[in-house]
Amino acid sequence: MPHSPHVSETAGTPVRSLVSVVLDGDHGRALSVLQAADQAQAVRDIAVANRFEPHGLTGPFVLHLSIVEGRLAFDVRDVSDTPIFAIGLALGPFRRLIKDYQLLVESYEHAIQEGREASIQAIDMGRRGLHNEGAELMVQRLQSKVDIDFETARRLFTLVCVLHQRI
Repeated sequence: MPHSPHVSETAGTPVRSLVSVVLDGDHGRALSVLQAADQAQAVRDIAVANRFEPHGLTGPFVLHLSIVEGRLAFDVRDVSDTPIFAIGLALGPFRRLIKDYQLLVESYEHAIQEGREASIQAIDMGRRGLHNEGAELMVQRLQSKVDIDFETARRLFTLVCVLHQRI
């Protein structure tokens, strides 16, 4: 089932409830080139169009995303960086997907180095499938607190994988 960006009914322009996403926390491990590119792309895509609307609050928002004591922390702030809302999610339900994603990233990087085009395409399809599964889980876990579209959830899942890799 295809997912499209959330579009404002009146203006026909993409909704940007998040003006930016900031990754907080320990930066113990360096990211691979592919992970750094995934992070940069996810942040850029969120800046262009997203739907992240905490129930009962009006944006725009800045999201500080981190992993704290084994929990995924969504620190929602206003544009002046004043904290207004926080959500903590158990990381456990995401762990298998994160581990699988990291294994696929490593396989993808090896396939690129070795020039195995068929493997690159197959691994890329697997990455997309994991992103979709991670997005569905993200939407499900946030549904009682935040209205979020599928594409924003996909990008946030990418950022969660990056955060997990850095610690």
